[in-house]
Amino acid sequence: MRLQSVSPEVANNIRFVRDQIAEAARICGRDPSEVHLIAVSKRKSVDLIRAAYAAGITNFGENYLQEAIPKIHSLRDLNATWHFIGVIQSNKTKQIAENFHWVHTLSTEKIARRLSDQCPREKTLDVCLQVNIDQDPNKAGVATDQATSLLNFVATLPRLRVRGLMTVLQQGSDPTDGYRRLATLWESLKADGGQYWDTLSMGMSGDFRTAISAGATHVRIGTAVFGDRN
Repeated sequence: MRLQSVSPEVANNIRFVRDQIAEAARICGRDPSEVHLIAVSKRKSVDLIRAAYAAGITNFGENYLQEAIPKIHSLRDLNATWHFIGVIQSNKTKQIAENFHWVHTLSTEKIARRLSDQCPREKTLDVCLQVNIDQDPNKAGVATDQATSLLNFVATLPRLRVRGLMTVLQQGSDPTDGYRRLATLWESLKADGGQYWDTLSMGMSGDFRTAISAGATHVRIGTAVFGDRN
């Protein structure tokens, strides 16, 4: 795939998404600069990621470690920030800690300890606690009534920096209700969250405007940026 053949489409998509983010923020009285766009690049080529970077994207989200690592290595010349947004398996924590800047899907003490223990000494990994806000048995995430306990544990780990909460809503659920409940939980944990507690990672291509109205600081958008997944 030639970069010049995909750059205009990706650049136009990004411009449109940024306009939508800015409009959604202004409608609810927020500064658009408070909302960070993470381009979800799973199943997307290195050329497409370079095109997005050339159009101003610096934050990229990847779900699958085996796919992500070669891309990250190929793109080391970019000043990009890599967010892991997939399910975390115990045998993958070392590679995640070494190659990513953020982890959005932390939901157990075991995985937290492994990430901290395996994170390079010169590095601090920013993490969000994934909350199963809909109590969906098919989704990962800590239960809302266990979030405080997990937060307090993660806060003791030397190489993890807790930034906030993340959720993936159950398909068909009401995003207005789900995102507002996560925002309420985020507020209730602020006193325990510490000085870096500043992140609500929620909202995807189909509902990011609703997420922004509820207080999202990071929206994870794939299809609206890169087009349909292959």
